[in-house]
Amino acid sequence: MRRTLAIAIAVVAVVPVARADAPPLTTRLAQALAVPGNAATTSSAVAVDLTTGSILFARNADLPLAPASNEKLTVTYAALRELGAAYRFHTEVFARGTLDGDTWHGDVFLKGFGDPTLTSLQLDSLAAQIAELGIVRIDGRVLADETWFDAKRTAPGWKASFYVNECPPLSALVADRGWYDHHTASQPALAAAGLFRALLRAHGVTVGPVGSGRAPESALELAEVESAPLTKVLAEMDRESDNFIAEMLLKELGAEAGTAGTTPAGAAVVRRDLAADGIPLAGVRIVDGSGLSLDDRLTAHALSALLLSAWNDSGLHATIWSALPVAGATGTLEDRMQRRPARGAVHAKTGTTDRASALSGYVRDRYAFAVMQNGWPVATSAARKAQDRFATALASAP
Repeated sequence: MRRTLAIAIAVVAVVPVARADAPPLTTRLAQALAVPGNAATTSSAVAVDLTTGSILFARNADLPLAPASNEKLTVTYAALRELGAAYRFHTEVFARGTLDGDTWHGDVFLKGFGDPTLTSLQLDSLAAQIAELGIVRIDGRVLADETWFDAKRTAPGWKASFYVNECPPLSALVADRGWYDHHTASQPALAAAGLFRALLRAHGVTVGPVGSGRAPESALELAEVESAPLTKVLAEMDRESDNFIAEMLLKELGAEAGTAGTTPAGAAVVRRDLAADGIPLAGVRIVDGSGLSLDDRLTAHALSALLLSAWNDSGLHATIWSALPVAGATGTLEDRMQRRPARGAVHAKTGTTDRASALSGYVRDRYAFAVMQNGWPVATSAARKAQDRFATALASAP
């Protein structure tokens, strides 16, 4: 089901006045990209007028390139389409058995529903809720239920080094991003259950050992916690380019709006939503959510069309605008474009791997743009210089 949220947006900025002798904008954009180290054959760029929807500049617009973390824009878009800005992840405790006085005879299940922001503080709240029910003893086990997602810990096309170093292990039940007992747990659901067991004991509830298991349909719900709304989760993901949130969110899309809580099912939902809104998908391959996969491909045409579609949709506009890093101010753009006219005027998603560099977003309420460069390896410094010059040229235009 598609949901909309009517939000009025006011973008306040000083609009530059073009010099009478300045070269045309298309010329300035082309000059901005002319940075040594950027191969024209593996680079692309598009600039779009948000008022008219017309393409002002295009270079290799339909060239499929590895997008790095610009992949997260597609996940952001589909998440808002399918889940809505107010969506919250939840984590629950279920129980099977019977209550006899202050003793629960049977097992309890800590079931995760894909919350990438679940913390030990929230697990402590679940433990407190159990204690508030008057239960002081559970003579069964604490079983971790991660069946909302599949059990694959990584996504297709990842280098082996990306596991843990770039993203903790994936699971429908992960607390503190898998950090447990001074290390990243390879079995995050069991780690979360172990932490929950310790917190139950801290609240005066004795309990048996930890294990894994699926909560039966007939199980009784004892406690629940929720995440912040999706708007805040997306802001954390996009501003800091958080790979873990992106991958968890992609699986959530598969579980909630697709066929299963898997990366491929989530990718199919993303592609379906982009196609439904007329985003050109020739050459596009959505393989994971973070952009770490070596198999991901996007085009500057697709990214600019996505940004234009989001801008014109009241259900997406405000959330995406506020989630993006701001030049010279926030997130991964805090240290870039620190001077006017770009500072504060450019809201854009960065992307960096050893093979790809990208920057796509908005300039005030006037332009959308996408710039991508690939290489083996990519010349990161030159790529970012070209991206910043391109965005600054747009910020300098009226």
